Amino acid sequence: MSDPSEQGVTSAGDLEADAARYLDATAAVLTALAQRERARLAEVSALLANRLRDGHTLFTCGNGGSAADAQHIATELGGKFYLDRPGLPAIALTTNTSMLTAIGNDFSYDDVFARQLEGLARAGDILFALTTSGRSPNVRRAAAWAREHGVTTVAFTGAKGEDFAQLCDHAFVVPSEDTPHIQEGHIALGHALCALAEAALYGPRGVPPAGPRAVDRR
Repeated sequence: MSDPSEQGVTSAGDLEADAARYLDATAAVLTALAQRERARLAEVSALLANRLRDGHTLFTCGNGGSAADAQHIATELGGKFYLDRPGLPAIALTTNTSMLTAIGNDFSYDDVFARQLEGLARAGDILFALTTSGRSPNVRRAAAWAREHGVTTVAFTGAKGEDFAQLCDHAFVVPSEDTPHIQEGHIALGHALCALAEAALYGPRGVPPAGPRAVDRR
C-alpha cells in the first residue's frame, strides 16, 4: 500500500513530457513569426529609431499580460537594452494607477489610454498597441485616437486580431490563437525592436552618430 503522505505529490518526471510539448509549441510559434515578420521588424525598427532620433515619444498600452509587455518594452528603451546610452522617451500608459482609475471612474475604462494620449501625444509620436485578441476596447480606442491625430500606430496581436491589425499603420500578427504563445511572440518582437533601434541610434559600442535631438514641447 502506498504511503498516504505521498499521494497527490507531483514529481518533475511527471511533467517532463508536458514541459517538452509546451516549449516545442513556443518554439514553433517563434519560428513561424521569424519567417513571416522579419521584413516588418526591420521596417518598424527603422521607423522607431528615426522617430526617437527626431525627439518623438513611444507610447505603449495593453491589458493584463499585454500591459506587462507594454511596460517591459518602454522600460528597455527608457533604461537600456544592450548599450550604455542616454535614456529614450518611452511611456507605458498602463502605469499611473491614479490616472487609470480617475479616467475609468469619471469617464470609461474604454478611455483610459486614449485620454492619456490626448494630453501627452503629438503628431509624429508612435503607439505600440498590444491586444492578443484584437478586441480590447480601450486599446482599439487608443489606436483610433492616435491615427486621427498623426500618431503612428503599431498593432501587436494574434491570429484572431486581423481586423484590428487592418486598423493600424503597421501590425505584427503572431500566428497563434493561444494567448500565452501570442504574448511570448510579442515580447520577442519587443526585444528585437529595442535591440535594433538602439543599435541604429547608438552603434555597437553605444556611441551615438547623432543623438536624439531635444524638442521643446511647450
